[in-house]
Order: sequence, then structure tokens, then C-alpha cells
Amino acid sequence: MTTKDKVLQLLKESPDFLSGEKIAQQLQVSRTSIWKAIKELEKIGYRFEHQAKGYRYLPSDVLDAKEIRQELLPFESNLKVVVLDRSESTMTDAKLAATKGIGPALFIADTQEQAHGRFGRPFFAAPGQGIYMSLLIHPQKRFDELPQYTIIAASACVKAIKELTGKESSIKWVNDIYLNGKKISGILSEAISDMESGGISSIIIGIGLNFSIPQKYFPEEIQHKASSLFPDGQKTITRNQLISQIWKNFFLYLSETTNDYLTLYREQSFVLGKKVSFHQKGQLYTGMAEKIGDHGELIVRIGEQTIPLSSGEISLNSIE
Repeated sequence: MTTKDKVLQLLKESPDFLSGEKIAQQLQVSRTSIWKAIKELEKIGYRFEHQAKGYRYLPSDVLDAKEIRQELLPFESNLKVVVLDRSESTMTDAKLAATKGIGPALFIADTQEQAHGRFGRPFFAAPGQGIYMSLLIHPQKRFDELPQYTIIAASACVKAIKELTGKESSIKWVNDIYLNGKKISGILSEAISDMESGGISSIIIGIGLNFSIPQKYFPEEIQHKASSLFPDGQKTITRNQLISQIWKNFFLYLSETTNDYLTLYREQSFVLGKKVSFHQKGQLYTGMAEKIGDHGELIVRIGEQTIPLSSGEISLNSIE
């Protein structure tokens, strides 16, 4: 570890102020080295309270693999956490890791260059102001045994947002999180099959979340439909905290024998009870979104008939 890393670790572990002299003695370096280390850490985004009695660590919005890993240790002890300055796509990073037999692993990028969601749709990404991450797990199950990962992840997100900020977000079936009528997050799940066993060898769950992008920074063409968790840029929590809480909820949901995640998903859906339109086999249909089934399917009533919509095949064209 560098002096900078050691200083950061000491200050993170102490709830009290630590003097430069005490840190220097403990690390057996000069006080000048400590001062330089603090300045370097502040330059990359870490925050410290400065007083005559020393320095104290303040919550900082710098992605930190060690901090996230420590928070998730009780829930997934073998999880590897990788933080990247930038990535073409964390989904691609996770897929590459899967081919090498790595996992479970969580890949997080400060920004993504080719972020995308379902059906290859682009997702606006901003350096330092968003959360772009993909979780790689190896369930070793058949298709019919797989949990509804997209729905579990969506429920984990809205629950974490409520727990940490008090804000009530909602879910657009099947994979979008909305706040105040605008999209702030998209979720994508992909399965990698094992040709020999016919089962699933890996699952990758990707989440892109606009964290603190100021509203005015969104491209003009999506200003009316996209936003951030903190659209004024004034965040009250860190990305590390939200990332950790999302995956804590996710792993807890996976470990439960109940369908609490599905109950929450239904409660937070803003699609149910509304008129929706969709294309199926080249034909446009319009009906009433009646309920969400036990496997995450959207049940739409068209006249006397009900049609279950699969999230992997259908995208809603409109909701009224």
C-alpha cells in the first residue's frame, strides 16, 4: 500500500480526529508526507474535516472497491469487487470474466462509453455522476429454476433508494426505475448457458442509474423523460452507500423463501391499472395492465381476453 492508501485507511477506520503527527508516527513517515497524501486524496474527490487537532474522514463520493466489498461481505463472502475509471460496458467486462471462470464479481465503472439497456438501447452516462455496474453470479440452475433477477434487482433498487433517501421511486414494467415521472435507472439481465449441461452457467445483472447528473446536463432530446436521483446535483448519500445497499437487498431477496420482492415490485409499479399498447407478432394491441404474475409477466386484459407478456419479448410502446 502507498502512503496515500494507508492514510486513507487510518482515517476511514477512526471516528475521531487524527493529528498529522500521530498518523506520521504510526506510518513512520514525515508529517510533510501526510500533508501531501491528504492533498492527493482531496484532489481525487475524498473529503476530510480539517481542524487544529487533525483530520477526520467525511463521506466521500469516490467509488471504493474495498468499502463496497466490506459492506457486502456478510451477504456474499466470495464476491470480488472491481472498480474501473471507465469502461466500454460493465456488461462486457462481466461477460469476459465469465469466460475466464471468474465470479461471483461486481464490476463498477465511474463512467461507461457504450452503456446500453434492453434491445440495445443506449443509456446516457456521465463521469462521476452515475452508477454503472454489472453483477456476475453462477447459479448453476436450469432455466425453469431461475429466479426473476430483473424483478429482484428492480425491487432491490427502489427499496435501497427509499431506505437511504426517503424518496419514493416507482417501476415501469419490467426494468426501469422512475422518480417524479422521469426515468432514473435501467436494469438488464442476461443468461449464459452451458451447452453440455443445458443449464445456466452464469447470470449478469446490469444496472445503470443516474445518481447526481444535474437536469440541465441531459441531452435535449431526453430532458423531458430522464432525470437523476439528485437532479439538483446536491447528493445526501454517496454512490458507495447506494451500491452497497442495492446489492445487500438483492442478496437478501435471493436468500429468502418468500416472494417479498414481488410484493414490493407490484406495490411500486406505475403500470398496473393503466392502458398500455404493445406490438406482438407484428400487430399492435392496446389493453389494460391488470396484474403482474408470479413469474414477472405482465397480464394485460383486451376485451374478454387476458394476455401474459414476457419481459424478454415485449416492450411497452405507451402507458396512459
